[in-house]
Amino acid sequence: MNICIVGLGLLGGSLSLGLKSVYSDIFIRGVETSEENARKALELGIADQVVSFETGVRNSELVILATPVDIMTKQIVEALDLLQENAILTDLGSTKEKLCKAADQHPERHRYVAAHPIAGTENSGPDAAFSSLLKHKMMIICDRENSDPGAVQRLEDLFRTLEMRIIYMNSIEHDRHIAYVSHLSHISSFALGSTVLDKERDERSIFAMAGSGFSSTVRLAKSSPDMWAPIFSQNQKNVSEALDAYIKKLQYFKQIIDENDLSGSYILMKEANEIRRVLQGLSKGETE
Repeated sequence: MNICIVGLGLLGGSLSLGLKSVYSDIFIRGVETSEENARKALELGIADQVVSFETGVRNSELVILATPVDIMTKQIVEALDLLQENAILTDLGSTKEKLCKAADQHPERHRYVAAHPIAGTENSGPDAAFSSLLKHKMMIICDRENSDPGAVQRLEDLFRTLEMRIIYMNSIEHDRHIAYVSHLSHISSFALGSTVLDKERDERSIFAMAGSGFSSTVRLAKSSPDMWAPIFSQNQKNVSEALDAYIKKLQYFKQIIDENDLSGSYILMKEANEIRRVLQGLSKGETE
């Protein structure tokens, strides 16, 4: 199986290592603009060969885009121009509406399958990749009615070998929902990290007093701006609406604190505790 992965960082690298762990007859051509990342990917066995974008796409039966979404929007069209006969194009982007719209205008649109793995860490680069990142995670396939059924089936089979769960969603709905459950949490973490750094200039005090709660809350603030700035831009409308709702909730919480409203504080937190049941249900579903 000849596969081209464009972008050899956390997601692209982890997908490669995952596939290599279950397929013995796989050859990965990597495309990487960073010479350092290309060298690392070869050292770590993520890629068997690093080639140009054109060479990788033209000589592979499956092409996977794992670059920042602003770059990916252009690469989708370029890749569809270059695909060999019966080859498939997919991506791992965290936004979907604009990517799908870019592909919709191309005569080879049916050979593109829009996908988003709900997986990741706050780390980036080939060094951050590991083979089990996608195991038991959810893979969302968007607008599958616009893709060739055979192409969708081939990708479903591939993802299931990694023990992923597959669900289907409209690309517009995907971006609306993901703004709340992923993009907003990253913004919250970036904002909290920035707030603490602005106000607490004594780094020794931060390290001394920061417990596991703070560390887990700001973990996502270590995520790559190269990846996340384009995501916020592409999903601007939905992210803005999510932020507006979040800010209103924060303002209400501040009002409760300002008024020393113990009962109101208790009720708000008790209502938020309901998220435990939701997350436990999701966790149970992932293991079934």
